[in-house]
Amino acid sequence: MAKNSENPYRATSRPQNVVRPSGSGEGDATGGLIPYKNPKALIAYYLGIGSLLIFPLGFVSIVLGFMGLADRKRNPVIKGSAHAWIGIVLGGLSILCGIGLLLTIFAGIASRAG
Repeated sequence: MAKNSENPYRATSRPQNVVRPSGSGEGDATGGLIPYKNPKALIAYYLGIGSLLIFPLGFVSIVLGFMGLADRKRNPVIKGSAHAWIGIVLGGLSILCGIGLLLTIFAGIASRAG
């Protein structure tokens, strides 16, 4: 039987104090990829993706995208301009596709009636 001093899993000294890295003092576990400080831009991004399936969500995505850009302009620390622009572009694209689909449906109905 081995003695406690021969146990490789036993701590040899007291743990050192953990020091935070220099900088803001607040860590970002997402690496800055998710703009959690700019929720309007983040919601615009997700609604923009969702609007590809449900095109009326595109209107909300566009509005929130522009609001997120305005927040970013007022406070550059919060980031999220890329998410806001993606929400605006996808929302606009879904609205255009939705309008095109509705026009095609109405044109098909009108051609059968006449």
